[in-house]
Amino acid sequence: MGSPGVPARLRKIAALTERGSAGHAPTTGAASQPTGPQVTGPASADKDPESSGLAEPGQSSPAACTGPTEPPAPAAGTPSPDQARTETGTAETGLGEAEPEVTGHVAVDMPPVKPVVKALADKRRPARSMRPRRGRPRSERADRAILQAATELLADKGVSGLTIEEVALRAGVGKTTIYRRWSSRGTLALDAYLAEIDGLRALPDTGTFSGDLRAALGAWVKAVAGTPAGVMLVGLIAEVHKDPGLAMAWQDQVIAPLRAHYSIMLDHAISRGEIPEDTDAGVVLDLVFGACYYRLLHVHRPLNDQFVNQVIDIVTTGVGAAR
Repeated sequence: MGSPGVPARLRKIAALTERGSAGHAPTTGAASQPTGPQVTGPASADKDPESSGLAEPGQSSPAACTGPTEPPAPAAGTPSPDQARTETGTAETGLGEAEPEVTGHVAVDMPPVKPVVKALADKRRPARSMRPRRGRPRSERADRAILQAATELLADKGVSGLTIEEVALRAGVGKTTIYRRWSSRGTLALDAYLAEIDGLRALPDTGTFSGDLRAALGAWVKAVAGTPAGVMLVGLIAEVHKDPGLAMAWQDQVIAPLRAHYSIMLDHAISRGEIPEDTDAGVVLDLVFGACYYRLLHVHRPLNDQFVNQVIDIVTTGVGAAR
């Protein structure tokens, strides 16, 4: 739109041009010298000579000397009306292009949108806490019935004659119920054996190393000599070499706990000063159990209390005689 003074100035120049064209007639001859100012119409004394189109006193009118009157040339640096209009329009147009109207963004509070996938999932599936648990809880009654049936069959037929089908029939359960708990007949026989000798895990404390060994080993001999537990034990020792799963369970649930149990008695004996501190507990236990297992498996001589007393006397004397 330009500066505020340009349009008024342009209108003023246009008005002067129109007045000059209408007030001066063309002359055909030489003009006579005026003797005074020529007044074409009433003029007020306070009129600007430039705005009224009249010459000042003592000067001749340019129109009287030059013939046909032409519009006065604009002053230096002043644009013509047409050029001014063109420049003004261009300026206005350019201004509009240079400063386009900008509409600001209006922030609108929108409610949070729930993801479609999660929304569908929430509708299709119930909460985790509302889901019913898969499967039934393990029945202790079924466990006892299966172990009882396995113990009876092991006493009659041994581990080699034990079948899952017969155990399931005698216990009144399905085979799948047994296989959910035990991976093989060997692992089932092992649990039945451990249930039979559960009372042997108590640690004796007689106050002497020989007394502790005599009490513990005597209880074990009574549990396995001529009993169903002894039959199961012999069958398990044979089955260990056929069933890798049973072999691992045998080490973890029989051998390791039994040796740890007897090692405590050796530690007590060392703390009491009965045997030397550098006594090899592993060798002592191998001597004790090696002799007992040998008679149990070969049955060449009786496995009884007399045999237990003889083994204990030899072992304790040998350990003490080392110094």
